[in-house]
Amino acid sequence: MKPLSGLRILEFDGLGPVTFAGMMLADLGADVLRLSRSAAAGAAAFSEVGGAVLHRGRAAVGVNLKDVGDLGAVLNLVESADALIEGFRPDVMERLGLGPDVCAARNPRLVYGRITGWGQTGPMARQVGHDINYIALSGALHAMGEPDRPPRPPLNLIGDYAGGAMMLVTGVLAALLEAKTTGKGRVVDAAMTDGSALLMSLFQALGARGLWSEARGANLLDGGAPFYRCYACKDGRFVAVGALEPQFYAALIAGLGIEPETAPQFDLAGWPMLHARLEAVFETRERDDWAAHFEGTDACVTPVLTTAEAARHPHNLARGTFVDSGVVQAAPAPRFDGLPAEPVAEPPAMSLNEAAARWR
Repeated sequence: MKPLSGLRILEFDGLGPVTFAGMMLADLGADVLRLSRSAAAGAAAFSEVGGAVLHRGRAAVGVNLKDVGDLGAVLNLVESADALIEGFRPDVMERLGLGPDVCAARNPRLVYGRITGWGQTGPMARQVGHDINYIALSGALHAMGEPDRPPRPPLNLIGDYAGGAMMLVTGVLAALLEAKTTGKGRVVDAAMTDGSALLMSLFQALGARGLWSEARGANLLDGGAPFYRCYACKDGRFVAVGALEPQFYAALIAGLGIEPETAPQFDLAGWPMLHARLEAVFETRERDDWAAHFEGTDACVTPVLTTAEAARHPHNLARGTFVDSGVVQAAPAPRFDGLPAEPVAEPPAMSLNEAAARWR
């Protein structure tokens, strides 16, 4: 059995982080019912943009929350649920008659997980926004990108998924553990501004000690260091270099045929010249040639793979990091000893009556 087998979770269908959180919980074994505006809409909502992956492991349950009968059926499901997750703006669930107080009255042990960009409180709580806006306000976006260019958004990984969905899952699981002991649930307020700010903790600490500059591309981990960045190769593809420790840096320099005394690692004034030297060397060979050259060494040099290439890499193949079930996708993570890391496909859509019978 998977770690969350036996847990029942209601997911109010949405975009972005709540969908990813539902996928994570289902991957871990929870029985997740994904409540959608209709079964057809639920099945088609992501048909063009990821539904075959992000909806895996849980069925769409068609529901019209403005219908009194459907609302009553959902509240009956709440009575049997261990947790509920939703990603609407503040007060939307309250207006629908499904706010935390109403649900707690029906099920005092229910964990009520809420994920928004700005949080449930604060002067911006009801404003619209997207990942890029939330990480801009938290200070995370400013650190991303080239020094002479505008900040570059890191896809929607930092706000939606790392600072949002993963924080929601962590909060829900913590509250479920507490409810198991106390018999009383909690409301989990996961804000992407809060979560992405938390992810910046190391850099806040370094900045307080004068060890991190607000300038992009001038620091150890943001591409400012010649030994922690990506380099273009002869074929226009790239390698990633992460030789932070002195012994790894020594292996890097040796592999590039550079005399160590001419390339001190922490001579910050010499970093621009060292950048240029490494750029010139890496441009002399193709990416996969460099990858083979450094394979088995401690230089911390790896090829920068496309998503399609990543699925075919020998290490990922050996671990089953990706699976192909009609769509190539990442397998569930993390791994658990003795359990296969296989995703469960999206089950067929069901009606509210079928959902009620399933949880009866």
